[in-house]
Amino acid sequence: MKKFSQLNIEISQKGFIGDKIKIQKILNREIVVHHFVIDDSKHFKGKCLKLQISLNDNWHVLFTGSNGLIEGITQVPDDAFPFETTIIEKDDRYLFT
Repeated sequence: MKKFSQLNIEISQKGFIGDKIKIQKILNREIVVHHFVIDDSKHFKGKCLKLQISLNDNWHVLFTGSNGLIEGITQVPDDAFPFETTIIEKDDRYLFT
């Protein structure tokens, strides 16, 4: 019988590390976005954006259903990660600056 390690399976999705952080704690603060995943939300109808971020060299995971952030992050080219940004609230929407 083969061992799992002999199957040459590589996991393509990057893992997320760090504590979960609320968006209110990072609003208007410079962060670094390392990578992201967009899935169907488990808590509401629609999509959920899962961001791997760092703030002051501390790693965090941020979950949001913000359409503004989802629309913005999907337009970032793969070779632009990681990038620095600030999340702001404008006209009742969250946006990257």
